[in-house]
Amino acid sequence: MYDILNTMAHDVRDDVIRFAQQLVQTPSISGQEEALAQLTVKTMNELGYDEVFVDDMGNVVGIVKGEGSGPNVMYNSHMDHVSPGEESNWEYPPYGGVVDGGYIHGRAASDVKCGMASQIYAGHLIKKSGIKLQGDFIYTGVVQEEPAEMFGMRWLMDRTFKERGITFDVMISSEATSMDLYLGHRGRAELEVTTYGRTSHGSAPWLGVNAVYKMMPVIEAVQKIAETLPEDDFLGRATIALTIIGCSPGALSIIPDKCMVSLDRRLVRGEEREDFIGPIQEIIDDLAANDPDFKAEVALRTVEETSYRGVSDMCEKYMHAWAIEKDHPMVEKCVLALNAIGQKPGFGRWDFGTDASYVTGVLGIPSIGYSPMEEHYAHTPKDRCSIENIIKATAGNAAIAYAIAG
Repeated sequence: MYDILNTMAHDVRDDVIRFAQQLVQTPSISGQEEALAQLTVKTMNELGYDEVFVDDMGNVVGIVKGEGSGPNVMYNSHMDHVSPGEESNWEYPPYGGVVDGGYIHGRAASDVKCGMASQIYAGHLIKKSGIKLQGDFIYTGVVQEEPAEMFGMRWLMDRTFKERGITFDVMISSEATSMDLYLGHRGRAELEVTTYGRTSHGSAPWLGVNAVYKMMPVIEAVQKIAETLPEDDFLGRATIALTIIGCSPGALSIIPDKCMVSLDRRLVRGEEREDFIGPIQEIIDDLAANDPDFKAEVALRTVEETSYRGVSDMCEKYMHAWAIEKDHPMVEKCVLALNAIGQKPGFGRWDFGTDASYVTGVLGIPSIGYSPMEEHYAHTPKDRCSIENIIKATAGNAAIAYAIAG
């Protein structure tokens, strides 16, 4: 059966590549994914999925139903992408979906539309081959992954799947892995630190309290914290980085009474809220104890997100670290399946974050990354994906489903 999947993937090669081009040619910046959702729904219906629907948030779900007696496997891609930026930096049009040199070129080709095409067509291979899975093959395309709050995924898990009684035993993420199996990544928290002062005329600074100057010792202390953060044997070192700084009123001839910085804190396994907020609060408390004019606060950043279907919610900028082991039964099944079709995947981890932070880091359901895309092209003007990898990943995703749910 594995050999048949390889052959079938090559038989639908032109269709898969054409679909991947269509995906790249369909802009879907975060919060504007409706056209892409409609394209994927239309395609899955044409490919014979047993059930296809869009939930209230705007997430897309397609199911090839099994017999109900085995594990269910969920394939996941996010539908949104980041801005192309300045088009003059691109060799190929960002929404052209141009095929050249063995690659599909364009924004989101590597994050994650070519992986999406390989997942959706893997369900088609299962259906067309006549394989009777014991469990379900579930494809999910979620909204607004890029803002890093897991907005679409949380809704899909906590509402849509619960209301419809949909469950799964493992998630296969299409985030870029260069055909290897990725088993985790660090978490992320975005902290906001604010120092407060008092305005005065710029010609008489002694009459005010400059909030920017009050931020300076905070920044120095944060740099020292960076040297003491823990390290994970697999995920690497926890980090902290200042990414944004601003002040208000932010006008000429007026001393600022507020200064704000954003701290990007990358987390390793075992770190909880107190581990990344507590040290910053200690810095604030120590400075306040020695300076009567020092006033500051730290908070986990919270933002309001609204989906293209009008659903809004307040979202914390907080993602859990997670990892699963190489000898996990689901990982071993993936390796056996890929070996059976001639692929020899290695193991790795992502530098960036994914929605698996919620699925695995919060819900405890194992996630495994498997994708034709390469991480170093993501978010760059060289965004692209190997055509050969897309076809191999189509067969690979179908083989994984057969090994786990078959």
